[in-house]
Amino acid sequence: MSQILIVDDEPQLLRALRINLRARQYQVATADTAAAALDAADRSRPDAVLLDLGLPDLDGVQVIHRLRDRGQVPIIVLSGRSGADDKIQALDAGADDYVTKPFLMDELFARLRAVLRRPGASLPIAQAVIGDHVVDLTAGTVTRAAGPGAAGPAQLRLTPTEWKILTMLLASPGRLLPGPQILRAVWGPGHEERGNYLRVYLAGLRRKLERDPARPRHLITEPGIGYRYEP
Repeated sequence: MSQILIVDDEPQLLRALRINLRARQYQVATADTAAAALDAADRSRPDAVLLDLGLPDLDGVQVIHRLRDRGQVPIIVLSGRSGADDKIQALDAGADDYVTKPFLMDELFARLRAVLRRPGASLPIAQAVIGDHVVDLTAGTVTRAAGPGAAGPAQLRLTPTEWKILTMLLASPGRLLPGPQILRAVWGPGHEERGNYLRVYLAGLRRKLERDPARPRHLITEPGIGYRYEP
């Protein structure tokens, strides 16, 4: 049974989240200040944190930094701040996902399940499945199921840039990576505004890997924010 820490200073939302989490068989700890949240994180060692940014004693981004200093617990931000800059700042600080208030409970719990499925940072994945393809990060290969009459599995070729992008996404399953972070890592400083680069390359990766590129299951875009790999 996973332990979830909810950090929010809105009593009604805190209560609603607690009821819904317990109904889904999660254990729950709550905090309404940053100080209480950090203390609860040390005491209860949660499996995931749902964190509001607008806390009375410390900005939520600073809480993310302090939680990251303590370990790799998944963090989903719940915030009324809907600007792209706020989202990117939280994700750059180490948040795994960002949900804007108001939100649908079903969507929140889908995202919670996704971050809880993420392998620990000490256990990097060697292989990942995308559609009908197996990506082997150790061997640097992508294989797909053989078609009718084919002699065996077929190798799929990715460009060096496609490999760099895909490797970044696969290294953090379920985690939302800001577009500027990927652009900086793949193309270097000064390219953070070249979002069109990523749109073109992600479209190409989906055409090669996804069963239905128009409705991707694994290579997901969060418009205006970034991208994620969903196992």
